[in-house]
Amino acid sequence: MLQERYSRQELFNPIGKSGQNKISDKHVLLIGAGALGTGNAEALVRAGVGTITIVDRDYVEASNLQRQQLYSEEDAKKRMPKAIAAKERLSQINSSVTIHAKIMDASFAELSSLAQDVDLMIDATDNYDTRLIINDAAQKYNVPWIYGACVGSYGMTFTIIPGETPCLQCLWDNIPMSGGQTCDTAGIISPAVNMVVSYQTAEALKILVEDWQALRGKLVMFDLWENTHTEINVKKVKKKNCPSCGEQAYFPYLSNEKLMKTAVLCGRDTVQFRPSEKKTIDLTEIESVFSSQGLVVQRNPYLLSVTFAPHRVVVFYDGRVLVHGTNNVTEAKKYYHRIFS
Repeated sequence: MLQERYSRQELFNPIGKSGQNKISDKHVLLIGAGALGTGNAEALVRAGVGTITIVDRDYVEASNLQRQQLYSEEDAKKRMPKAIAAKERLSQINSSVTIHAKIMDASFAELSSLAQDVDLMIDATDNYDTRLIINDAAQKYNVPWIYGACVGSYGMTFTIIPGETPCLQCLWDNIPMSGGQTCDTAGIISPAVNMVVSYQTAEALKILVEDWQALRGKLVMFDLWENTHTEINVKKVKKKNCPSCGEQAYFPYLSNEKLMKTAVLCGRDTVQFRPSEKKTIDLTEIESVFSSQGLVVQRNPYLLSVTFAPHRVVVFYDGRVLVHGTNNVTEAKKYYHRIFS
């Protein structure tokens, strides 16, 4: 029976037996084990990828079960780390795949190290700080990566090939990449997740079998509820002076300079986040979003406070954030990213 595991995939002419052999020799780094991460992981493990490394800092919660397909109610009850729960389930699906589970925050140091030993990276994160680190690591170590994002009924994806396509920084400077909404503010439906996963996994298989000509080459955006689909040719937005992929690239997000500063405030049960660069925050917009969800929001001329019981998050105009009610940085980051995606 196991000899026939990939028979239908091998019958697909662009893959065949030779492509299947290539897939089984490849190593994929998956950053994030949430909705996009679990979907991509299961598809690639079923496809027979040789090695997959899963990086995630979070644990399973009940609210994940609606769309994060590898997890069970028992995982949520035990608060199992997502990387571990994903590995256990994936190993049951395909025992021939080598799976590495990394319970960690994907900062520049970790991704710089991991990126040097993989053939492909897949973005399944929930924030742009991490995506920009992935982008720089991909450019520095010449590793293809596939960007993906979804919220509500909307999704977006783009495949980035170092030296060929614009990088995320190029796109970021030229195309609106986010409306400021997250799954925590606008919700999400699973079909939007599945659509992004399908695009990402299809592009991943093309890269793993080295069929470079088959890659889409366009930024894809869609809204399943509004019945819209858009593809944008972004070749012209590649910038010669881009700090991440330009002629004099210096990979700014692989250094402490671009790293958000985090500190546990002594004796206050509070974690402070300070942005790496000065910025001005629109507190009115944040107030509108979270007030509409029925949360307790207070604002004065200097700051805004949102209560996510049992924690309270205070946002200042300069981008500084205080998360009260914890001295655990990993836990505090979850609330930080509810404010800023």
